[in-house]
Amino acid sequence: MWRLICRRLLQAVPVLLVISLLTFLMVRLAPGDPFADERRMPEDIRARLAACYGFDQPLWKQYLQHMTHLLRGDLPSFRHPDRTVNEVIAAAFPVSLELGAYALLVALALGLPAGIIAAVRRNTAWDHVPMALAMSGICLPSFVLGPLLILAFALTLGWVNPMGWEHPSDRILPALTLGLYYAAYIARLARGGMLEILSQDFMRTARAKGLPGWQVVVRHGLRGGLLPVVTYLGPAVAGLLTGSFAVETIFFIPGLGRFFVTAAFNRDYTMVLGTVMFYAVLIVLLNLAVDVVHLWLDPRLRDGRTAQP
Repeated sequence: MWRLICRRLLQAVPVLLVISLLTFLMVRLAPGDPFADERRMPEDIRARLAACYGFDQPLWKQYLQHMTHLLRGDLPSFRHPDRTVNEVIAAAFPVSLELGAYALLVALALGLPAGIIAAVRRNTAWDHVPMALAMSGICLPSFVLGPLLILAFALTLGWVNPMGWEHPSDRILPALTLGLYYAAYIARLARGGMLEILSQDFMRTARAKGLPGWQVVVRHGLRGGLLPVVTYLGPAVAGLLTGSFAVETIFFIPGLGRFFVTAAFNRDYTMVLGTVMFYAVLIVLLNLAVDVVHLWLDPRLRDGRTAQP
């Protein structure tokens, strides 16, 4: 397992370098610059600002300077001159992390029971109804679901606030908006994994021994049946955190997603680079954690054998 961890970390280094280089070049190719404003800026002032931030140097030197400042933790932000990019991320990411945690709880609380019940009650109403709702959830993106929830529960019924992050009730609509989409995927994966396990010989043996049906499912079926869900959790958690960009914008949540969207519109090159690299490192660590959990759940992978999904 330690060899796997070390190998994955070493493989992540060139990937992160490529991501940083592509991000740097893409934001520079976009029209405009951080100093663009509604009023025309005198050319001498623009030249002084460019020299102050190093924009008059070659691109390769600017890239090395940005990466050096990023690694040292003092990468400046053009739109937040009183704070570094690392300070902005440290202040805003806990809000995005809290939103992602609530959305993950919604996805697991709704998706896992729906998928397990659908597999146990195959080809019945307990199977058809949840899977139909899951397919509808997959087809409905968060930027459409969010306004619909605001219209129904905030503007029409008045149960919650349509935006903000001050009261506990303000978490409900954003968590539902972000979590329902992933609950649909988890439900379908849980159903497929449980159907595969329920047809195995050891499950028939457990039933033949006289164990109750719920014990057969819980004690013998969940560990193998939920392997597809565990494998999906890495990309799902990464999607919950990065997918919060639209949700935070819709509900005016002061998370890192709003800073990223604002930085992209304002051509804040350093903020975009720092945010992308932060999420890239986070995704690498999440995928590594999922691989470790996968090895723990399926010991056959430790011997190099291929496990059945």
